Amino acid sequence: MDLCDIKNPIDISGLSEKECQKLAAEIRETIIHTVSENGGHLSSNLGAVDMTIALHRAFHSPADRIVFDVGHQAYTHKLLTGRYDQFHTLRQYGGISGFPKCCESEHDCFETGHASTGISAALGLARARDLRGETHHVVAVVGDGALTGGMCYEALNDCGNTKTKLIIVINDNEMSITKNVGALSKYLAKLRSSRGWYTAKRKVEKGLHRIPWIGAPIARMLYTLKKAIRTLFVDESFFSTLGFAYMGPINGHDIKAMEQVFRRAQLMDEPVAIHLNTVKGFGYQNAEENPDIFHGTPPFFIDNGLTQEDIKRSYGSIAAELLTEMAEADSRITVVTAAMTLGTATDDFAVKYPHRFFDVGIAEEHAVTLCAGLAKGGMRPYFFVYSTFLQRGYDQVMHDVCIQNLPVVFMLDRAGLANGDGETHQGLFDIAYLRHIPNLRILAPSDTQELSEMVRASIEFDGPCAIRYPKKAVARDPNREAAPFVLGKWNTLQEGKQGAILAVGSMIGIALDAAKTLLGEGLDMEVINASTVKPLDMQVLARLAEAKTPVYTLEEHVLDGGFGSEVLEYNAVHALKLSVCPIAIPSQFVTHGDHKTLLKQTGLDIASVAQVIRISMQHAGTIHER
Repeated sequence: MDLCDIKNPIDISGLSEKECQKLAAEIRETIIHTVSENGGHLSSNLGAVDMTIALHRAFHSPADRIVFDVGHQAYTHKLLTGRYDQFHTLRQYGGISGFPKCCESEHDCFETGHASTGISAALGLARARDLRGETHHVVAVVGDGALTGGMCYEALNDCGNTKTKLIIVINDNEMSITKNVGALSKYLAKLRSSRGWYTAKRKVEKGLHRIPWIGAPIARMLYTLKKAIRTLFVDESFFSTLGFAYMGPINGHDIKAMEQVFRRAQLMDEPVAIHLNTVKGFGYQNAEENPDIFHGTPPFFIDNGLTQEDIKRSYGSIAAELLTEMAEADSRITVVTAAMTLGTATDDFAVKYPHRFFDVGIAEEHAVTLCAGLAKGGMRPYFFVYSTFLQRGYDQVMHDVCIQNLPVVFMLDRAGLANGDGETHQGLFDIAYLRHIPNLRILAPSDTQELSEMVRASIEFDGPCAIRYPKKAVARDPNREAAPFVLGKWNTLQEGKQGAILAVGSMIGIALDAAKTLLGEGLDMEVINASTVKPLDMQVLARLAEAKTPVYTLEEHVLDGGFGSEVLEYNAVHALKLSVCPIAIPSQFVTHGDHKTLLKQTGLDIASVAQVIRISMQHAGTIHER
């Protein structure tokens, strides 16, 4: 059977072992080809091909529920559940998502995108099953990297305490995005080394049962001794203490062996942890040798693994490079990240200052409070984290950092639209969830030079600060003069008298181009770089109010609670009588797609911004129809 013929997981149930291996090879080829064209998560998906085939042969989706923690290893699942014909649209606007999406298929039982949520979600599904008197199986597929997140332990503790029947498959490839860190990683390594015990055990049991008359009684007698003997070879106490039966380690590329174990787990009436060993990037040499680079990759050439597009320097790499330079003279500077060393471009700092660099694993809550402790102890910590991931540490930002007014700097990478990763990764909410917290400053650079000025200034701040920036860096236009960054001061980039655009960070270029379009229509707009989102520049707002200048705020962020809302609130509280029109993303979750398309769909492209201002001015009687 060819991959294109598979419309439902039941279609692979009758395949022979050899046919399964052929199918796995075809799936890998399809994934490699598609990701090479569209970009996406490659290494994690290649390592999970055989496991996913075994899962769908042993379980019966959608009756049985399979939850993929994070979800960036679900490409094979999509291919086996009727989405082969749409797979070429992966991560493209209007195409299928790179993560599980319930609207795509009944086989996607829960939507995921952030790590360490899978066990909790699966436990909820299992308890709903029990409360409704149903009997289907619930499986959580969790990477070993996700087990560095605290939610996993909370869910494991809860599940084991109540003995809820749940099957947890631990996909152990010794990686999350980069190499795993922490005690649990070392613990799983210890379990991996125990494969010899399980091989010997199976051979002894099989041999005893072949001995007539006395074989079976001896096997039963030895059963009472085997747990004690096993502890000499295997320390599985972590899972057993939590109330889980443990099975493994098992070769995660042996489909037949995994099927057998999955079927054994189905017969048990207690929670089960199945430990698989897989190779991240399995089947594609470039990904096997560089699993971190190919974890999430832009389009690339299959033959050599080189990217197809010219990758510009990122804002994160510029900030990290500057901090590496500053750290030589300032021993207080420390850098923290949550399993995102390469993603946040902090790898060079980690090499040069290993004792001042802390990768805490997928544990954003811990990372924030760790920074608070570092700051309280006299250090100057910089937490490099994606905007969407800091959401997970909200309480710690407020409770542990801001209440004590500690000098922690949050470097918010991927702020704004996140392209192919979709809803769970859009950095569109950070201003809203941060700006109402007392003591916290929020900055947004318009170009690389301003980012550097902000980072240098932040070392002198006496309290917390967040610097938000997208991935791709924008260099300063050599023809544009700009005053140096000063906290709380905005700079006018283009003079104008009929209206003012207050643009935040990544929207500066859009604002200037929209103003240029409008100028050609006779509408003269001032463009202001609102680099300090909080605090506002009260002098500029007062000047605009006195001149009765219509104001348009522009931000790559949701409207609710964003920069525009902040200006409106200030206007109302201080009775400035400004005419304020916020231009931002409507209150909605934004799907996946390329940045240009998403800007247009959310009304933030040049034409849309110019049109909003044009119509507003017409209605206000500022200009007349031409």
